[in-house]
Amino acid sequence: MLGLFMVLPVLMLYGSDYRGASPALLGLALGIYGLTQAVFQIPLGLLSDIFGRKPVIATGLLIFAIGSVVAASAETVEGLILGRALQGSGAIASAIMAMVADLTSEQNRTKAMAAIGASIGLSFSVAMFLGPAVAGFAGLSGVFGLSAVLALFGLVVLVFLPTPPAHSSHRDSGAIPALIISCLRDGQLLRLNWGIFCLHFVLMAAFVVVPNTLEAQLGIARSAHWKVYLFIMLTAFVLMLPLVLIAERKRRIKTVFLFAIAILCASLAVLSTVELTKWGWLAVLLLFFTAFNLLEANLPSLVSKEASAGAKGTAMGVYSTSQFLGAFAGGIAGGGLMQHYGQEQVFMAGAVLTLCWLLVAASMRGPRYLSSVCVAVSDGNANMDVLAVPGVEEALFATEEKLLYLKVDKRTFDEQALKALLGASEITESPETARK
Repeated sequence: MLGLFMVLPVLMLYGSDYRGASPALLGLALGIYGLTQAVFQIPLGLLSDIFGRKPVIATGLLIFAIGSVVAASAETVEGLILGRALQGSGAIASAIMAMVADLTSEQNRTKAMAAIGASIGLSFSVAMFLGPAVAGFAGLSGVFGLSAVLALFGLVVLVFLPTPPAHSSHRDSGAIPALIISCLRDGQLLRLNWGIFCLHFVLMAAFVVVPNTLEAQLGIARSAHWKVYLFIMLTAFVLMLPLVLIAERKRRIKTVFLFAIAILCASLAVLSTVELTKWGWLAVLLLFFTAFNLLEANLPSLVSKEASAGAKGTAMGVYSTSQFLGAFAGGIAGGGLMQHYGQEQVFMAGAVLTLCWLLVAASMRGPRYLSSVCVAVSDGNANMDVLAVPGVEEALFATEEKLLYLKVDKRTFDEQALKALLGASEITESPETARK
């Protein structure tokens, strides 16, 4: 993910050097990885069930490395687009999640999943200043070259990992085909999938405009862009922390969620209509990234809360596909609008789309404050009435895994009663519960 993200703040700056480059084609190059990620993410996860995790992950890393080399050596914008498409084709996130499920115990699995989620968020923040820093002395080809090195390093790490044993599919770590339709019919999940589509649409569209604006209009040398992004990302992180705490501890998730969408919409509207000074423009950009980071952190948590027991892996698979489709659409739309109408219209389109998201999100019911837990059980315990245990709201027994997936209200959940009923010694909590 670091290799994919590093390109975002620099491609529009350095992409004009490629033969045949135009804002529309560079926007396509920026977002094309989202299309190939969306196409291959779930299928590669399912193929890893058939051929094994390590072969699929190794293949994905090799494809990503080849795509990085193709992009690094490209002289035309078509070669750049091809390289970015190949990068996205190495869509191994779902296979990695499944491998983590294979290699960890029930007690440690959720911590490992949470660590992976945190590393993806961290990779975005690091990429925002690492990409410009690398491009400052090695150009865009240097950024792609570093991406190839990172992929090869990932292969070395993979060699030293143990080969997973014969496994069965884990419902909360990968998509289950039979559950995809039910997730697509869930109104709450559809609202959240629409939200992540919109969020990454406006992110990608913004990166069509922001890098050139920093250089051409604000007079910030491209070699110094990494300092701007470093300051903005660190400050945005500090600003979002109190809001995250209010959302979770005060149970104001929907209120904070709608507030962040409104800030995102307002920042895009201001950038599209108001003549700003240099510092005013940077201040609005800071608000944009604060809202973006807050929404990026809250959306997966909301999906986990809304997904039915045992369907979290499938819900997250559909959610990720929506995210990458948003990145693809945002790159294409942003590039086309920039070429034919100008940067104000790019921001205005983002503001209008975000306003539509705000209206859709306002109709969303407040999230249920339920936590996901699972417990290993025997076939003989499968038919026990666990819904009679205080605090248990949903239950699903996965026969092939011999796991009971539950949604519980932690305020009233009687863990000891559940253990006594099932004769279980350990109950595993979800990543969200572990963080709390």
